[in-house]
Amino acid sequence: MLVPLILVLAGLVGLLWSADRFVGAAAATACRAGVSTLLVGMTVVSIGTSAPEIAVSVMAAADGAPDLAVGNALGSNIANIGLVLGITALVVPVPVPFSMVRRELPLLLGATGLAGYALANGHLDRLDGALLVLLLIFSLWWLIRADTPDSHPNESIPGMPLGQAVSWLVISLVIMLASSRALVWGASELARGLGISELVIGLTVVAIGTSLPELAACIVSALKRQHGLVIGNVIGSNLFNMLAVVPIPALLAPGASDPAAGGRDYPVMLALTLGLGALLLWQRRGRVGRLAGAVLLASYLIYLAWLGMSGTTAT
Repeated sequence: MLVPLILVLAGLVGLLWSADRFVGAAAATACRAGVSTLLVGMTVVSIGTSAPEIAVSVMAAADGAPDLAVGNALGSNIANIGLVLGITALVVPVPVPFSMVRRELPLLLGATGLAGYALANGHLDRLDGALLVLLLIFSLWWLIRADTPDSHPNESIPGMPLGQAVSWLVISLVIMLASSRALVWGASELARGLGISELVIGLTVVAIGTSLPELAACIVSALKRQHGLVIGNVIGSNLFNMLAVVPIPALLAPGASDPAAGGRDYPVMLALTLGLGALLLWQRRGRVGRLAGAVLLASYLIYLAWLGMSGTTAT
């Protein structure tokens, strides 16, 4: 049990460090193209902070643990809304541009609905994965097509020479892949040793660990008043988790999925996603304030307590 625990901790540290470097290098490269802060948050930063989930899911599917990959995707989305956005709003209320609500929120709702359809029958196959990937391609095209550049430069993203940025992209990606493999192996061994299902491990330890880059990026962005990065990162990360992480086990290891994913955890994610949509649409002052942040965080803690009571045995 000691070796798996050490590997889990080392994997989480490696993921956090490499994701931070990846985001900085990728965002610095993207800003040279003159795109908006919101698009950077929705694409570059979201892909960067979702890269741990993608890497973990690839390794999990390759190791024959698809439930860990599915649990990671669902748990990360729940954590992004309840934990990441909740804590960020408690630290600094987050303004929400209406243009984002009009253009990007429907993409997230559509991706969430399609992922629910894929999980509904308890079986992930390659057709499910292909449909999700097609929606991912459309979403990327739509985001780039609808982008409007900022009138002011984004000072929170570091400037790097192109060669240095590309070098850090490659180095951090290699470290991210190695860290994710250590994390998946250690988490799977802990699950077997403690009699806990791989789905629950993916929903808790792995999901929270791989959501820490989003939390760090959102808090720093909010403190620097780069609010487009905050909402863009949360919505973008959840979008990529549904369209880039869930398809991985469907394409690499198609087969039956844990019924709890569709029957217990997906409804929680759907409820939080719909709640986020209602919050963004109905906020008169166009922001996610501290009260809303407290409600989101409390919802996440209640979910963790429920998960601990209902999912501690292997399935």
